[in-house]
Amino acid sequence: MNARERIQTALAHQEPDRVPLDLGSSPTTGMHVSSVYKLRQALQLDPPGTPVRVTEPYQMLGEVKPDLLDALGVDVIGLSNPNSMFGYPLAGWKPWTFFDGTPVLVPGDFNTQPEPNGDILMYPEGDRSAQPSGRMPAGGFYFDAIVRQPPFDEDHLDPADNWEEFQPVSEADLDFYEKEADRLFTETDRAILANFGGTGFGDIALVPAVQLRDPKGIRDMEEWYMSTVMRRDYIWAVFEKQCEIGLENLRRIHERVGDKVSVVYISGADFGAQNGPLISPKAYRDLYKPFHKIINTWVHENTGWKTFIHSCGSIFKLIPDIIDAGFDVLNPVQTSAAEMDAGMLAERFGDRVTFWGGGIDTQQELPFGTPEEIRAQVRERMRIFGRGGGFVFNPIHNVQAGVPVENLLALYEAVAAYRDYPLE
Repeated sequence: MNARERIQTALAHQEPDRVPLDLGSSPTTGMHVSSVYKLRQALQLDPPGTPVRVTEPYQMLGEVKPDLLDALGVDVIGLSNPNSMFGYPLAGWKPWTFFDGTPVLVPGDFNTQPEPNGDILMYPEGDRSAQPSGRMPAGGFYFDAIVRQPPFDEDHLDPADNWEEFQPVSEADLDFYEKEADRLFTETDRAILANFGGTGFGDIALVPAVQLRDPKGIRDMEEWYMSTVMRRDYIWAVFEKQCEIGLENLRRIHERVGDKVSVVYISGADFGAQNGPLISPKAYRDLYKPFHKIINTWVHENTGWKTFIHSCGSIFKLIPDIIDAGFDVLNPVQTSAAEMDAGMLAERFGDRVTFWGGGIDTQQELPFGTPEEIRAQVRERMRIFGRGGGFVFNPIHNVQAGVPVENLLALYEAVAAYRDYPLE
């Protein structure tokens, strides 16, 4: 099988020739730029000191170039918006040295001038005249959103203020998606995972709107979560408009890219914490599931795409409703959280949803385990999730900074060793 066939077979819950592998196709299946650099150096893909591009500045994800995809045998490639989460284009690359000494290339509007205390501030659309919207603490690895919650009058809250960022897709972006989908489809045999944005209802990473110069409405995370109960009608109105715009955007995008795309990233909202769901199944059914169902139904009735949901944490109690809402793919499969045992998940849900993740624990095992422990867990997860198809190997969320290079090598050596069917 080629890579695209391998993914499509697994998504159909049939066993391909080997377990498919993803790295870097989405904002939750990638790798921190410092770890990408270490892996490239260890595989001798670059001369020492060769910088790696930061393709997602908010999480500081590194570019996974075709030569690395080839070296690891990755079966998926990403198609996403040409702008960063901060609203500036991923273009005009310039050199910068990360706090840990990693040489990188950052977009031209990425602010590299530290504050007196060493922090790095990021600005919406790279506009230094606006209030900063992100902060990387000195010595840190990622940006935190800066909450810019304006005062509001409870009696005059306008849902339109919270759908400012949800706009009709531009002709320029449609042209980009069409050309890039065609290029990726014809120049590679990899399956395309597309992240067009706009359908992540209640994604808390997006609520502060770090790309907007002057965000209005409810932008504080705590206030937002309280509003899902206290101002439920307001949140419903935001979701309703977001859904309307999102559906029309998907329709227009599909007209341009067709079924060259295999999987579309619909939602990145986290519904789980380490010890249990953040919301009850009833709350999910009341506020989120209706909109998920609308989006998934449209996709399945009008395209050949499969739909992808990301949610960290303990979501065992929500998975039946997530499947009923029409999602085909579940990520990141956080097996270290409560009630998320790998064997139990595979037994209960493995014939109804594709597990895209769950391959290695990135909280403890990958950064702190031994290479032997990493190999053992990879082999176990291949066996548990891979039988019968319905599994794409990926670490549990992004590979973080600070992972020893010997562990990175052990991870992908184990993937190569244990991914062939029949799984032992």
